[in-house]
Amino acid sequence: MPYIPHTQAELDHMLATVGVKSLDDLFADIAPDMRPRSFLARRGLPEQEVIALCEELANRNQSVLSFLGAGYYDHGIPAAVDALAGQSAFLTAYTPYQAECSQGTLQAIFEFQTAVARLMELDCANASLYDCGTALFEASTMCVRAAKKRKIVLDEGVNPIWRNMLHTYAENLPMEFVLVPHRDGRPDKEALIAAIDKDTAGVVVQNPNFFGVVCDYADVFAAAKAVKAVSVVAVNPVLQAVLKTPGAMGADIAVAEGQSLGLPLNFGGPYLGLMACTKTLIRQMPGRLVGRTHDKEGRTGYVLTLQAREQHIRRSKATSNICSNQNACALRSLIYLSLMGPQGLQDVAENSMEMAHYAARTLTAGIEGAELLNDAPFGNEVALTLPVSADLVVQRCLAKHKVVPGYPVGRTYPGMDKVLLVACTEKNTVGQVGILLDAMQDVIADIRQEEALRG
Repeated sequence: MPYIPHTQAELDHMLATVGVKSLDDLFADIAPDMRPRSFLARRGLPEQEVIALCEELANRNQSVLSFLGAGYYDHGIPAAVDALAGQSAFLTAYTPYQAECSQGTLQAIFEFQTAVARLMELDCANASLYDCGTALFEASTMCVRAAKKRKIVLDEGVNPIWRNMLHTYAENLPMEFVLVPHRDGRPDKEALIAAIDKDTAGVVVQNPNFFGVVCDYADVFAAAKAVKAVSVVAVNPVLQAVLKTPGAMGADIAVAEGQSLGLPLNFGGPYLGLMACTKTLIRQMPGRLVGRTHDKEGRTGYVLTLQAREQHIRRSKATSNICSNQNACALRSLIYLSLMGPQGLQDVAENSMEMAHYAARTLTAGIEGAELLNDAPFGNEVALTLPVSADLVVQRCLAKHKVVPGYPVGRTYPGMDKVLLVACTEKNTVGQVGILLDAMQDVIADIRQEEALRG
């Protein structure tokens, strides 16, 4: 039987259990012309014919020029990352509970933690979480446990994808969220400080925020510290090479989406949650934590530390139910950071920011009615107000020109239907920005003409 070693009787029993008559019924929601029947119906082929068939199918793919960001970015990845991370010793490594046979894995995790802590300029880091959304939730629960209060002041400029994850995870927990609205994409620091009171467990912000705005939250974190609340900031890890770090701002916890550090976009995952904190909060950290020690003979050794065993096996007594470690993803980030070094990461950050500023100047100058959403400083991402619907521009540019001009902000922020979030990385070029401008000018002209005919 092809692929699945079940008898027809077993297949019939499973289909009856889920309430369908045939395997085809399972794919009823997929249009018939979209189902690869001809491919699935083929019998076995010689290796060279299979390769030729797969290459022919791959050649049907169409390349798309993208300026889409919104928390996930298409940075260049050195070939050495794949070569080193793909070694079988790493790919087949499992849980590092038994230190005597897991020194390689444990050392890699320790070095990863060291790199993240240095990047954030905080005392310690853990052995990674699933993504920034789960890291943001875990940071919020750390606030509640440490401060023994339940109120979380949350800036609206925090990525809405991560905020949705935060609310989902916290749905049945005794946590109260106070959302502080943004001001035209800028954080309202005065309102954030005003929302912090004696009942506040923590304050959560993002830098740069979802709209790309760069901000120094030192005064907000100082206000939180005054009432013994915990400060949390979500950051872009690449831009930490050039921006004021969480540690320098006085943050207690920093989280980030590690995808930018050596991980391809991969259609949405797997990704990597980074977390670092001050030493006073180290026992509240979720996930794994590796420490370096010495044996009786003075030899260096690495072990899981500062967490009880029930952290990983007894859900009812654990500080967190995240017990896994995204070790393969963390290793890729460690290799990326090691290859780039401080200067290389700074170059990536600066080139990305310079291209975003060039794109902002080009688009606002070349499109009548287009302007910056605000006059705040921004990083590698910028919010523009267009003369027409941003969502419609994105759809038309993709369909007609194979260009994704950015993220239409109105999808997640009501009332901002004309706002487009444009992201650049070091991979984008001046020529690509020119293609973007031409595509947007063309579709905006079409949209305006249609509006004029209707009006």
